[in-house]
Amino acid sequence: MTNAPNTSTDMSVSKSAATAETRKLILKEIGTKWGKFSEQNLTDLKGKEDLVDQVAKKYDLEKAQAQRDVDGLLKGRQI
Repeated sequence: MTNAPNTSTDMSVSKSAATAETRKLILKEIGTKWGKFSEQNLTDLKGKEDLVDQVAKKYDLEKAQAQRDVDGLLKGRQI
């Protein structure tokens, strides 16, 4: 028997922390770009499509324009 650490658990924890940190940074960028979002609005975002819908609604944009704006900000990242 060895006393080696369980690296799969360690990796899962660090990946979760990285994902949470990435989400936090993305939400900060969203709040900076679109000031009409409250902290609660940002916390409640469920994903990219939700963000597109919210941007279109809050800024009276067509969905296609909101989609381009969101894509430009996210650059392939997920919320």
